[in-house]
Amino acid sequence: MARDLASGTPPRRGRLRVYLGSAPGVGKTYRMLDEARRRQERGADVVVGYIECHGRRHTENMLRGLDVVPRLARTYRDTEFREMDLEAILRRRPGVVLVDELAHTNIPGGRNAKRWQDIDELLDAGIDVITTVNVQHLESLNDVVQKITGIPQRETVPDEVVRRADQIELVDMAPQALRRRMAHGNVYKAEKVDAALTNYFRVGNLTALRELALLWVAGRVDEGLRDYRSQHNIDRVWETRERVVVALTGGPEGETLIRRAARIADRTAGGELLAVHVTRSDGLAGASPSALAEQRQLVETLGGSYDVVGGDDIPTALLSFARARDATQLVLGTSRRGRINRLLTGPGIGETTVDLSEDIDVHMVTHEFTGRGRLPSLGRRHSRPRTVAGYVCGLVLPALLTAILSALGGSLNLTTDALIFQLGVVAVALLGGLLSALVASVVASLLLNYYFIPPVHTFTIGEPNNVIALAVFASVALIVASVVDRAIGQTTRAARATAEAETLSTLAGSVLRGADALPDLLERARTAFAMDSVALLDRTTGHLIVRTSPNGEGAGVGAAAEIPVDPDTVLILTGRRLSAADQRVLSAFAAHVAVARERERLAAAAAEVEPIKATDRMRTALLAAVSHDLRTPLAAALASVGSLRSPDVEFSPEDQAELLDLADSSLVKLTRLVDNLLDMSRLQAGALTLHLAPVRLTEVLTRAMDSLPRPDAPVQPLDLDQVAPVLADPPLLERVLANVITNALRHNAPGAPVLVTASSHQDLVEIRVIDRGPGIAPEDRDTAFLPFQRLGDTDNTTGVGLGLALSRGLAEAMGGTLEVEDTPGGGTTMLLTLPAATGPREPA
Repeated sequence: MARDLASGTPPRRGRLRVYLGSAPGVGKTYRMLDEARRRQERGADVVVGYIECHGRRHTENMLRGLDVVPRLARTYRDTEFREMDLEAILRRRPGVVLVDELAHTNIPGGRNAKRWQDIDELLDAGIDVITTVNVQHLESLNDVVQKITGIPQRETVPDEVVRRADQIELVDMAPQALRRRMAHGNVYKAEKVDAALTNYFRVGNLTALRELALLWVAGRVDEGLRDYRSQHNIDRVWETRERVVVALTGGPEGETLIRRAARIADRTAGGELLAVHVTRSDGLAGASPSALAEQRQLVETLGGSYDVVGGDDIPTALLSFARARDATQLVLGTSRRGRINRLLTGPGIGETTVDLSEDIDVHMVTHEFTGRGRLPSLGRRHSRPRTVAGYVCGLVLPALLTAILSALGGSLNLTTDALIFQLGVVAVALLGGLLSALVASVVASLLLNYYFIPPVHTFTIGEPNNVIALAVFASVALIVASVVDRAIGQTTRAARATAEAETLSTLAGSVLRGADALPDLLERARTAFAMDSVALLDRTTGHLIVRTSPNGEGAGVGAAAEIPVDPDTVLILTGRRLSAADQRVLSAFAAHVAVARERERLAAAAAEVEPIKATDRMRTALLAAVSHDLRTPLAAALASVGSLRSPDVEFSPEDQAELLDLADSSLVKLTRLVDNLLDMSRLQAGALTLHLAPVRLTEVLTRAMDSLPRPDAPVQPLDLDQVAPVLADPPLLERVLANVITNALRHNAPGAPVLVTASSHQDLVEIRVIDRGPGIAPEDRDTAFLPFQRLGDTDNTTGVGLGLALSRGLAEAMGGTLEVEDTPGGGTTMLLTLPAATGPREPA
């Protein structure tokens, strides 16, 4: 390294090794320390930049004997935190550094906001880095993990950062084994194990996280394999996984082929189904967009993927796609062409694909439409080979007819000979079009004159009638050929009009069915017209609203067409040059895009109205509740004070004390009720102001206990002083704890204390308020957090039912959650989760 610096050449970039865990507690940090020890024994210069042992004795034992870089003390909001000292590590310049928790967010004031950015600097300095991350912290899986576990992950790392690692090793463990490890106390302390096992570490959660990790790593392995084959120019298929490609034409046999291919893919574990449709360069060419849309939906229902590729040579395009995806099998349908059709047009797509397939297995699947196709359609434009064949026939066919008629020795008259030649001209027109028919007509006229009109074997015409007959022959032949060519053109236009109508019908159906409007519509247009990309642009600001292109690639260079959608937006298409007919269809398509934009605008307006409707419902319920619940404690307080002030009655000291207690407790209830109503109103109006700061739970719980209706209530805190401070608004957190504890006391079993415990998990602190009451049924848990609901209460003296609703709202405003769990042995556990004060946090 010193020689590199002295010579002025930049050091080589360090290598990154990532231990990816399927769940917390599987042993990532332990494996990382074990690797560090092996490297140290081999003579490598290894230091520990940052390690979190979480009090696990086996991990702490592995840390002994390794060189640890002291952490840097940094103060944030009057609280001191210990962070990795990046500067010290760069000065130390070790060969290898261990950095735990790749997704960690740094305390403000440092060089980088995220730890993965610190690691990037270490790699740039030529230092090898070994780090750890859990699958739930990958950005692409963040929302999926939250749906599975119900717990949001606020610290994430971009997938690309992990993908760039030189080595990724999955640290995996069966769900039952991990739960046993936790039960033995090797992950969390004994008092936290039961809550963890019944919450995040359920078997279902762990199984789902494990599958996510395995699939993500498998995708990374596929990427590495493709890169290796590309670097070494390996074109042949490596059968590492069964990938079955099914070719779709939009024909009626599509569903049969898809289901057959799905069965083939399901025969092996990890089999993958890929469907592909090849579009010709003319975009709308023969395929039914509506049928393709239905087949695409079936493919996605069966767990496969659908792709569209362009190419005029369909067999080559199919095999190129299959090889690019490393497919092992290709499923095609047998030809719908009949025997005569196959005789006239030669080998079909299936036969050609089999001949070119090489190491890809091709399955030709029979279906009920095999051999039921019609003769070659006259409605398609002539290809170059067919045009050339028309000119050749225009020269050869008249000569062939001349030889046949000459062999008959004049047994036919001149009229019959002319009609036979005319039939030959019509046949050439059918094959090659009007120009080839013109060539055939000229050649046929010359041959007819030379061999059959007296005097024969000369171009001289002896009788004037024969001159007229020859002119009429040539004219009729050209007229008939012209009519045939025009019929072909009209048939082509009719077929195209049908395809255009089907396309527009499908697009209109997408809008009416509420499909994912703009992206879906633009993708359908790109596929239907065989374009490179389609984009919707705001002309007033130049802002790109949405764009679609294959594999998420950027738009092509230069616009092939610009189609106005409305006065403010325009549709930009790049790729092939569009015909006037295509642009006409796109103009109609633009109207559907305008409708989709209007639907989105109306949906956004409706979404804005929903909070107003909810607020109105809240106000109505509030008035109904306040009409009684405010009057009750107010009436009790007034009655008590009025009795004490009455000169007509003389109360004993005991009676006076009882009346004062009643007035005091009623006023306390009234104050709490008014405070809750005001806070709920602020939450509904979005006007609640937060002042987040590190808060110690012991302090805020003491103040919450003092505000209870019974300060001497049986509440027992456990281990609150052993967890990190939480990032919260102190008065609001006090209100949340007071409401939740009050609710627990109301439903608790007589004589049993309400337990308040806390534990740390990654960057979160979990607070549990545990009672031994009757519990809450699973179907009633969401209802318990609705305003003006009192589950199990039969009177109206226990409040308006705002406590839990307000508590959840305040918790979410502070970036936390409030959920219900079952207490082992009976009862209810309220789980309050808040961010730990270990880094910058924003309220939800």
